[in-house]
Amino acid sequence: MDKVMASAAEAVADVPDGATLSVGGFGLCGIPSVLIAALLESGATDLEAVSNNCGVDDWGLGLLLAQRRIRRMVSSYVGENKEFARQYLSGELEVELTPQGTLAERMRAGGTGIAAFFTRTGVGTQIADGGLPWRYDADGNVTVASPEKQTQVFETAEGPLEFVLERAIVADFGLVRAWKGDRHGNLVYRDSARNFNPMAAMCGRVTIAEVEQLVEPGELDPNDVHTPGVFVQRVVALSPEQAADKRIEKRTVRSR
Repeated sequence: MDKVMASAAEAVADVPDGATLSVGGFGLCGIPSVLIAALLESGATDLEAVSNNCGVDDWGLGLLLAQRRIRRMVSSYVGENKEFARQYLSGELEVELTPQGTLAERMRAGGTGIAAFFTRTGVGTQIADGGLPWRYDADGNVTVASPEKQTQVFETAEGPLEFVLERAIVADFGLVRAWKGDRHGNLVYRDSARNFNPMAAMCGRVTIAEVEQLVEPGELDPNDVHTPGVFVQRVVALSPEQAADKRIEKRTVRSR
């Protein structure tokens, strides 16, 4: 099945207000910037985004945030976006902070049909006990806090240990970026740009992939495929200019 769409705008045209999005990327590395820009143009709002972070103030998911299109974030790192901090602390944005490995596993579990899993991460903290501030009001009072989670003791090689139950994440739409992809939706990521993209693709009910290089079916070595086409419903081929437009959060160089 040829899954290639005519444009990014066409690929995201049916994303409704209130949709939940799983978005690949880590910082600005491997983010689906073209799909995010198309979503901005589409006007979709009241979105919930599941992503490691929320871009920066003028790129990535930060563009949607600046236009008040995101009502809730599930993420593990938010330190590079001043507008994110302002909206969260002023009560304009709900934020569920999740340990990074737990977030990755919640997304992977959603894509594999696992409803929940037990992990040691967060035991003995507010992650398990509840009380993490998810939303403030304008005066800085906590109006929504994280709930207490189920815990259970399991016998391990180290003896009996306590674990906390984490629920899987399933998103309405997954947005990812790949280095190469074929018309069937098989994807290959390059180096560290793989990051959260495979999990974001897995947990989306409808996953849209923007690819820097579109190849024909059969050109990808099956051993090199990171995301099988079964997880991808739509493919957008980027122009050379779009593929080359990549931002770096902080550039550190030595003096000549």
